[in-house]
This record gives sequence, C-alpha cells and structure tokens, in this order.
Amino acid sequence: MELSIIERTYSSWSLRAWLAVELTGAPCAVRSAPKGSEAFARLCEDNRPALTVPAMRFDDGALVWESSAIIEELAQRWPEAGLWPADPVARGAARSLANEMHAGFGALRAACPMNLARRYVGFEPSVEVLEDVARIEDLWTWAAERFGGEGPWLFGARPCAADVMFAPVIARFVTYGLGESEVTARLQEALYAWGPFRRWRAMGVAEKRRIDEYEFDLPEARRFGPAPRPARAIRPDEGRTPVNEACPYSGRPVAADSLAEIDGRAIGFCNPFCRDKSVADAEAWPKLAPLLP
Repeated sequence: MELSIIERTYSSWSLRAWLAVELTGAPCAVRSAPKGSEAFARLCEDNRPALTVPAMRFDDGALVWESSAIIEELAQRWPEAGLWPADPVARGAARSLANEMHAGFGALRAACPMNLARRYVGFEPSVEVLEDVARIEDLWTWAAERFGGEGPWLFGARPCAADVMFAPVIARFVTYGLGESEVTARLQEALYAWGPFRRWRAMGVAEKRRIDEYEFDLPEARRFGPAPRPARAIRPDEGRTPVNEACPYSGRPVAADSLAEIDGRAIGFCNPFCRDKSVADAEAWPKLAPLLP
C-alpha cells in the first residue's frame, strides 16, 4: 500500500489516515510532498481524481481518498484490527462521533490549525471556538462515561477510529490551551504517549518544514508529553564511531553524515531523516530500542 500525505506537523487529515493504518499493523509506504510544491502537484496528478491528500493506494489497485473513507476501507479489509468497537451500540456511537468530527467544528478548525511543534500561551479563542470546544468535550465525556470503562480512550483500553478522527483535535487543545474536562486531560496524556503518534510527531520534526500561515506570534510553553531522551546530531568532523553498522530501520549501511548521540552513545543511520526522527524522540521507535543504552 502507499499513503500520500503532506507536512506531518500541520496536516490533520494526513495524520488521521496514517494512525488508522497503524491500527491495522499493515505495511504501508508513505509518499510525502510539501504543500504547494511541484512535487505535490505531481502527487495529486498521480492520484486523480482525488483533489488532495490523504490518498491511499491499496495493493489490488484500489484508490481511496478522504480520511473517513480510508478508515472505512481499512476497517473492511482488516476487521480483526478493531478500528470500530465490536459492540453494536458502542460502534454506532463511535461512528456518530467520527462523522460529526468529519463534518463539523469549522470555527475550531479555521482558527486553530494543527501544529504539533507548538504549545502556545495566551491564545484567545472566539465565542464560536469555545462553543465548538464545549460540544467536543460534551461528546468526549458522554462516550468515555458510557463506553470507555477504565479508558484511557473514548471506547476503552485501546484507540479506535473515533479516537483517530479526534486525534488532531486533542492535539489542537494542547497547542492552544483549550479544554478543561478530566476526559480531555486523559485523552491528551494517552495520545501523546501513544507510539504511532509519537513517531508521526518525531517525523514532523525531522522533515524541517514550516508553513507560516499555520504559525502564531505567541509565547510558548514547554513541550507536552513524555520527555525525549537526551540526543543530538553528530557532525561528521567529530570523528565518532557508531555502535552499529546498519541502519536500524532500513538495514542499509550507516552513512557518515547520519550519526546521532543518544544518551551518550553514537548510533548510525542510513540518512539524515532517520537520524533526525530518532533524535526527536528515540524511545518512540521499537527498531531503535536494542541500540539504546
């Protein structure tokens, strides 16, 4: 399979599709291009009649676009993955929440673009944004109290498609300091500790892309979520020797310009992107774990 996306730090719909793929555990290549670039235009042309991303090509040739459609197709093809709750009452509720998210909350989405690299202080939401926040928290609290049990997710111990659809909203609440319910706090902790989300966020850092229209001139608070291990990129002129000969992700030989120091240990990667996503959050990557001190 191949999933087409744009910038991970900002693209909420790309995030939804990718998290849904992660829930299935199915192997999937990712094709990414900067928003508005020639590469993005080529990507869109290759995925016609889809107008934008995300778009998913399955191994049988099927092309599916729109995050909600991708989620439904994944749920059909991997029913054992449990993208929707097995109980029909809970499943109906989860589908209702997911579709309200897909169709609504325009004020929040317009005023508060997703930005996984920021956590602002002093953002002043409009009345319309606060109305969206109140509705969302009502939905979350209702679902968690009726179906969530011990949680931490909306429908129980593991995330489902409804959590995936709301993941960028949970992140928006973190970025802009929105929401005040206990369920909101629980969802924020769960999302930012979840391996797939941590990996997506780390890859956004490694992309080093910035979209100015999604940035605000506001003070920032400290990073939210688990603290990453001390890590940095190693300059080629430092003369460090890595503990490994092959990249833990690709298996290809380590490149001289792609070394990182993680907790004092020099580890090599096949390219700077693999290095930088590891520096951003080393503990998010199971394949890296055997090399960590």
